[in-house]
Amino acid sequence: MSAKIVAEHEDKMKKALETLAKEFQALRTGRATPAILEHVRVEIYGQVMPLSGAASISVQDARTLLVTVWDAANVKAIDAAIRTSDLNLNPRIEGNKFFVMLPELTSERRNELVKVVKKKTEDIKVVLRNIRRDANERVKEEEKKKEISQDDLKRFMEQIQKLCDQYCDKSEQAAAAKTKEITAI
Repeated sequence: MSAKIVAEHEDKMKKALETLAKEFQALRTGRATPAILEHVRVEIYGQVMPLSGAASISVQDARTLLVTVWDAANVKAIDAAIRTSDLNLNPRIEGNKFFVMLPELTSERRNELVKVVKKKTEDIKVVLRNIRRDANERVKEEEKKKEISQDDLKRFMEQIQKLCDQYCDKSEQAAAAKTKEITAI
């Protein structure tokens, strides 16, 4: 049973790391990627939905995104959603297409983004430690119920700690890569 607990919590750690990767993709680094607009919400037909639910987003060139609106009636709503987002973007409209130019990052903005990367990394480490704590508590409960021995308890807790360390290291590596990407000119 404890091996199952370890496996379950390893899956949770993987998902936490995947979440971090998605958050890093959404950070604007001066290079165009559709993930930048992933968090933009637009109100269409009385519902708030992600931009990707109303338009296709592709990379035009290194610093330009192309947003193709599926229904021309939604052009104004999508324009407003992009302009009012916290991304500071001003798209150029041609018919049902938006050309979203990504401005060059200033050194001040790069420093802010590096701080955001560090904060997100620390937040994920907290999540990973909480997952570790959860797993340890469940294994301890099994030992109290005499379902596993004290030696097994120690072994499983060591496995859980190694997993936590491994995923914390992976988050640090991802943060270092993103920081390098942000600071590259």
